[in-house]
Amino acid sequence: MTQNFMKWSIQGKWIAGGFCLTLLLMALVSFASYKNTIEIRESADKVQHTYQALNTLTDFYAAMSVAESGRRGYIFLGSTQELERYQTAAKNMQSEMQLLQHQIHASYSQKQRLALLNSLVNQRLALLQQSIALYMKDKSAFQAQSLITKKSIDIRENILKILQEIKAEEQDYLKSSLQQSQYSIQYRTTIEILGTVLSFVVVSSLCFILYRQWVKHDEVEALERTLTQEKELNELKLRLFSMISHEFRTPLSVILLSSQLLKEILQESVDENKLKNLYRIQSSAKLMNQLITDLLTLTRAEAGKLDFNPQLINLETFCLNLLEDFQLFDTKQTVIHFIKYGRCYRANMDEKLLYSILSNLLLNAIKYSPQGGNIYLFLKCEVEATIFQVKDEGIGIPQHEQQKIYEPFYRGQNVENIVGTGLGLAVVKKCVELHQGEIFVESEVGVGTTFTVKIPH
Repeated sequence: MTQNFMKWSIQGKWIAGGFCLTLLLMALVSFASYKNTIEIRESADKVQHTYQALNTLTDFYAAMSVAESGRRGYIFLGSTQELERYQTAAKNMQSEMQLLQHQIHASYSQKQRLALLNSLVNQRLALLQQSIALYMKDKSAFQAQSLITKKSIDIRENILKILQEIKAEEQDYLKSSLQQSQYSIQYRTTIEILGTVLSFVVVSSLCFILYRQWVKHDEVEALERTLTQEKELNELKLRLFSMISHEFRTPLSVILLSSQLLKEILQESVDENKLKNLYRIQSSAKLMNQLITDLLTLTRAEAGKLDFNPQLINLETFCLNLLEDFQLFDTKQTVIHFIKYGRCYRANMDEKLLYSILSNLLLNAIKYSPQGGNIYLFLKCEVEATIFQVKDEGIGIPQHEQQKIYEPFYRGQNVENIVGTGLGLAVVKKCVELHQGEIFVESEVGVGTTFTVKIPH
């Protein structure tokens, strides 16, 4: 549960980070879109502003032409209407000059041109006013009027040149501004597209993560339900086998006790050969009791309720007592050799589980060895661990089956008609694991098998 919680926490962090990244990308896209809108609006304002400035320049040039035409009409025709037209045009020129000051962009060169234009306009208006005043004073001063007209034409040429420069710079400014705005809009549009794509990718990833999390959650719930069912089944199996074990052990104990009493009664009066059937009864009852014990041990181990109560035991004495039990009930009269290496005193182990380990290994060695074959039980005590070895000269285990022999009810293909259940090694494995030990097997078909059990101190 802790590991699942940690996994969920990591995924939760990824989801939270993904949502934050999505919000950030959406904010970036919105900001870029907003900036594009502002840029387009500013570009439109610049276009309109430049258009107004160009219109003002056109109107100014028209007003200047009208003023010149009105002056000439008044001088040559003496018409007061022409004079009024001149005066109106002069006022329009001044109004257009004021508008230009606010409409053209505020660059240093444009300001200089505007100042020069304003000076030239004032000079030309002054000349035009001088021409009109001269006409009112002396209508026959044609030579003086010609000089004034010549100066006015020269100033007009300069004014036209400045107007063209102002117009050209305004157009260049508008073109560069629009080009820069276009680049900025394209750049931000690219950001919008990338941000939208990334947002889609992040949202899709989040949806996928949430979907996977939902699937995993369902899988965990299904697994928990399965584990609960298996636990209940194991509990049921444990209760069933405990009941069966109890019901079978009672008559087996009666059989063993009765056969032992018969043996003591008949031992002195009956021939030894006639007692073999009694020995077979005792041996079979002993084997049935071992089978029930193994089945109950394996069931408790699978249910996680196998007791483990280590205590100090004398290993050498334990092994000798175990061999004595086998000598009493072994119908094959197999010779079991006990060999000890090093000085072995006491070790902290569970006596019942250790008995199950060694008794099952020895029973298998006896079962799969020929009549009168030699079996060895080795005891080796080291600083960090105790090592038990059971070696036989039996049929052996094929190499490809050596990884399966610890599975419950599994039996090798070469056992032929030898009776067995396939529970012994499964029980041995469980008992060794409770001791946090290890078990190894070395075997060759037709030569023999050696099981090594290493239990740490």
